Amino acid sequence: MQYRRAFSPGGSFFFTVVTQERKPIFANPEAVEVLRDAFRHVRKTRPFEIDAIVVMPEHLHCIWTLPPNDADFPTRWRLIKTWFSKHCDPMLRPAPNLAHKAKQEQSLWQHRYWEHQLRDEVDFARHVEYIHYNPVKHGLTTSPMAWPYSSFRHYVEAGICQPDWGSNIINLEGIGHE
Repeated sequence: MQYRRAFSPGGSFFFTVVTQERKPIFANPEAVEVLRDAFRHVRKTRPFEIDAIVVMPEHLHCIWTLPPNDADFPTRWRLIKTWFSKHCDPMLRPAPNLAHKAKQEQSLWQHRYWEHQLRDEVDFARHVEYIHYNPVKHGLTTSPMAWPYSSFRHYVEAGICQPDWGSNIINLEGIGHE
């Protein structure tokens, strides 16, 4: 059976992207800034909306909405990963694994990523909550507001979320994928 990605022009998609061997590259604030620059660079030529995002030490989750008549998120991810890899500090690269081929040895990213096309407003909202709660789920902070690499603060500033949101989350099972 061959895996097929969902392509829907103008659609909204939830993504999980993981670093190679789950190396905590994004524990380094400079690496997070290079990732932001990669997103900015790609969005100049291939626009998309970032509806929600969280950057964790070894993975990230985000929701994108693509422009009408455009379903090409794979090219965007390839460009973001490539730009980041070319511009990041060489010290962030994983130590070579002799079992891997030369090209894979230098990779900062897992080859694949996970995507889910959001079906409706409820699905969208549940995935936004999953993204914003992720640092708490992983024990990195006690509240979404305290995590610096998240769109949660933008949601608070826009009046969509209360600053103390997240204290009553009971069950996020079945949302997202890591």
